[in-house]
Amino acid sequence: MTGFLFEITFWLTVPFWALMVFAPKWRATSRIMSSPLIAVPPLVVYTVLVVGHLPELWATMSSPRLDTVREFLNTAWGASAVWAQVLAWDLLVGAWMYREGRRLGLHPLLMGPLLVFTIILSPFGFALFLAIRAFCDTPDRATTVVTDE
Repeated sequence: MTGFLFEITFWLTVPFWALMVFAPKWRATSRIMSSPLIAVPPLVVYTVLVVGHLPELWATMSSPRLDTVREFLNTAWGASAVWAQVLAWDLLVGAWMYREGRRLGLHPLLMGPLLVFTIILSPFGFALFLAIRAFCDTPDRATTVVTDE
């Protein structure tokens, strides 16, 4: 069962990534990717994986040490739970990148590969996007976000 949950978690996120990469200008894509509920499918898998192991999970995460985290990740349910959590958060980061890319008017031929890079190596894809965003965004954006002027 754990192996199945591990395998299905990625496939639960694929439709959302596919919308951002292959249908970025479709109106429904923008609406769908604006919802934080896109993270629910992998988080349901996470919940199913950890519900029977809450005491071990709590002990590991409430006072993390390298050895205890390594033991946790060395279990099938622990590695699968972390995988589900990572995919959920990566999807939320990707959705934010997608929305920001649209706001900045970045071309889909730039954003598509960048989102694929983020799927594979999210910290590097996210960092690269932040650099592109800093270069392309208006310098006084911080004030307009706060004041809406």
